[in-house]
Amino acid sequence: MSFSGHALLDEFLNFIKVEKGLSKNTLESYQRDLFKYFDFVEEKYPKKSFLSLDKAAILAFLVYLHKQKLSSKSITRNLVTLRVFYKFLLSQKHMDVNPVHDIESPKVWRTLPDVLTFAEVEKLLSQPDQKTSLGVRDQAMLELLYASGLRISELITLELNDIHFESGYLKAKGKGAKERVIPFGRSAQSALQKYLEEVRKKWDPLHQDPVLFLSQQKKKLTRQNVWLVLKKYALKAGLTKNIYPHILRHSFATHLLERGADIRSVQMMLGHSDISTTQIYTHVSQGRLHEVYKKFHPRS
Repeated sequence: MSFSGHALLDEFLNFIKVEKGLSKNTLESYQRDLFKYFDFVEEKYPKKSFLSLDKAAILAFLVYLHKQKLSSKSITRNLVTLRVFYKFLLSQKHMDVNPVHDIESPKVWRTLPDVLTFAEVEKLLSQPDQKTSLGVRDQAMLELLYASGLRISELITLELNDIHFESGYLKAKGKGAKERVIPFGRSAQSALQKYLEEVRKKWDPLHQDPVLFLSQQKKKLTRQNVWLVLKKYALKAGLTKNIYPHILRHSFATHLLERGADIRSVQMMLGHSDISTTQIYTHVSQGRLHEVYKKFHPRS
């Protein structure tokens, strides 16, 4: 990337960090997408200055991403990043014309997420060894993930004072530092209390760290730590489905809707700003209904 490109990118990232209050993950996502775009245009248009690029360059980049076998969802995310970036350049008078404004997003073919059945969740949650400190902690983490639909990034940033046992809810810090309140049930409460009383008190007796879940080394867990815990117990449980970080979150939402929860409530608990994001779980539920019908109806 050219020096001018670096300068514009730094200016943009600093702006959205300070002015928009976006999360670290979102900032890193914007940065990755823009590095990819700058690398592409530097190779394809080596003699052009960045600020002279037009709509044709954007379209060529989208075609390039398609040829790289990126999903339509990933291509759309890259285009959204470019929209935000060029809108910023326009607002700062770096450009007079926005080359992105009339480019339509490629149609997103939503892939339905894999979810665990009730029985599979029960099997997964029964794996941690309650006779060990790590097992007690892991049980509390898995129970809470399924009970609340938290993202793993939200789980590891939970603090002790975010948990309210008396009223059965927690405060989660979601994308863009937005807070939301989520109820959680008796099973998760019981597992959490056991962890706090039997394990966390030993690991951090003076409460020097506000973070709820700690490692044995008294350090904050990473997303990778929790992901490995989930994979370990899924393997131990003999689950053959594709296990990925959001599978308990997806299962939480799907199971609620299957049991009659209204979609607006599920949207609030998941922290989705757009209800269309939550609606994917209604498609999963409808798919399950078709499976049940075909399996049990005598004339299916």
